[in-house]
Amino acid sequence: MSRVFLLLLAVSAFMAGSVQAQFLILKDGSRIPSSEFHVENGKIIRTILLGDNKTATTELPKQNVGSLDWPEVAEVTEARNLMSQGKAEEALALLAKAKTTFELFETLPGSPYADVFFTYVETLSQAGKFEETVKLIPQLKILRLTDAQKMQLRIIQLDIDRQTSSEFTSIIAEAESILTETDDSSVGASIWAMIADIYSRQKEWEKALMAYLRIPVFYGTQLQRVPDAELKAGQMLVKMKRYEDAQVFFKRLIETYPGSAVAELATKEQAQINGMKNEPEVSNGKAAAEGAEAAKPAEASAPAPAK
Repeated sequence: MSRVFLLLLAVSAFMAGSVQAQFLILKDGSRIPSSEFHVENGKIIRTILLGDNKTATTELPKQNVGSLDWPEVAEVTEARNLMSQGKAEEALALLAKAKTTFELFETLPGSPYADVFFTYVETLSQAGKFEETVKLIPQLKILRLTDAQKMQLRIIQLDIDRQTSSEFTSIIAEAESILTETDDSSVGASIWAMIADIYSRQKEWEKALMAYLRIPVFYGTQLQRVPDAELKAGQMLVKMKRYEDAQVFFKRLIETYPGSAVAELATKEQAQINGMKNEPEVSNGKAAAEGAEAAKPAEASAPAPAK
């Protein structure tokens, strides 16, 4: 076996191990891996391996824990994956459980609680859970946030304004201002979703369609945003009486995200227009053509790189 292969194997093993390097660090320096404890009813329950593959459990006093070594939260990654599949409820349930777990360690060095809580509120906003999002904003504002999270909080607040105010011109102006301040793809996808919704509320279907299509075409790396954006784009095409073009979107959503809430909604939308033909409208010709083009497989698009 060559030395190069052995080196690659060692690096691979190290990287695989580092991904799972999550520990409670006790004040005496002991490190308790994540596989050996869980939180239950506000208590830290530690599992101890005995002889003959037997185990025992004991309560670990919180005051014995000094810090956490938790470079990556698996629930956050999995929640984003679920959102990319159009499964918002499952993502929220997973994050809610993680939030409860890490809340116990909120004030300890190395705790990922702020990231988990922020992701939970951000996901609530993306899932359209308006009231729940508003209730948690005050708690979010007192956390120590990164610059990226502060920008996302600004977007969440703007989204709340979008749903509570009719000052659409000023909201769009603020949205466009944010777009000039960053080229972060997650920010861009969030902003265009808001702009599209405002156009939809104003019944400017063509503008709304083009705004929604920006998300899968230019921000396709933001997978958690794509299913809803494509569903909304299909709905705009229905409003424009471009029924055949809309069915292309709904069909792909049903096939791509089976068993998801998005697929269920797409099925209902498709059933309502099944067999209906496009009704030509001169003013909507360009949008309809581009909408049909965007409905082609995603690999034909070149999404902007994520930062």
